[in-house]
Order: sequence, then structure tokens, then C-alpha cells
Amino acid sequence: MNTTREPELVLQGGAPIHRQIRDQIRTCIVSGLLHPGEQLPTLRALAVGLSVNPNSIARAYARLEREGFVTTEDGSGTFVALPPTRSARVSGPRRTLPPEHRLRRLCSRLLTLASRQGYTAEEIINTLMALSHRRTSS
Repeated sequence: MNTTREPELVLQGGAPIHRQIRDQIRTCIVSGLLHPGEQLPTLRALAVGLSVNPNSIARAYARLEREGFVTTEDGSGTFVALPPTRSARVSGPRRTLPPEHRLRRLCSRLLTLASRQGYTAEEIINTLMALSHRRTSS
């Protein structure tokens, strides 16, 4: 649920360290090894574990957040979000996000916050459906 899972990262020569970290975490998310709502290691913990400068981790996390793969909440940490749609990734972080991408990010935040309170995805979905049904019935 809200456990910190440390992804298996391997650093090699060649590409900048922050890019290797970013790409490997993105791959873990896209492949399903890391799930929405899971907390990533803290900057410091990952930097110590990989023996790299914390700024490299911060740079990787910041890029992943701009791409919509993670969300960072002050005082709580960095959490896996739903992966963005392909069109949102191609459009870049500075452009206006398509409505479906904004909705995915909003839903991802809801799942993250609710899972921290101990609710399962099924409970959240059932509650949303019941609220939606009541709203359309009114």
C-alpha cells in the first residue's frame, strides 16, 4: 500500500547519472514493478544507496514529476503516479496538458491520498461509482 519500495537500479558509465536513474525508475513504473501510490525512497536514502550526489536524485525525481510519472508532496515524499498518456509525454512538460491527462493525474492523486488512509482501489472505485450514481439520480 504505502510502503517504500526501493527499485533495483544499476549505474553504468556513459549517460549522466540523473538520466540513468530517471530512465530506470520510469521503466519500473511502466513495466508495473512499481505501482501507483507506492512511495519511492527519499532523496537521501537513494543517494546513499547508490553512492551518488543527492542532487542527481532530485533532478531525476523532478523530471519524472514533470513527465507525470511521480508526484511529490512536501513532508510526505515522492509517490508513483499513473503513467501519462503517450500524447502527453510527446507534448512536453511546459505545454497545456490534454484533459484526459489532467484527469489521470487527478485520479492518481486521489488513489495516493486514499491509499495512505488505508483504502483499497476497489473501495475507492465503489465509492466513486456510488457518488456518481447519486449525483446523476438527483
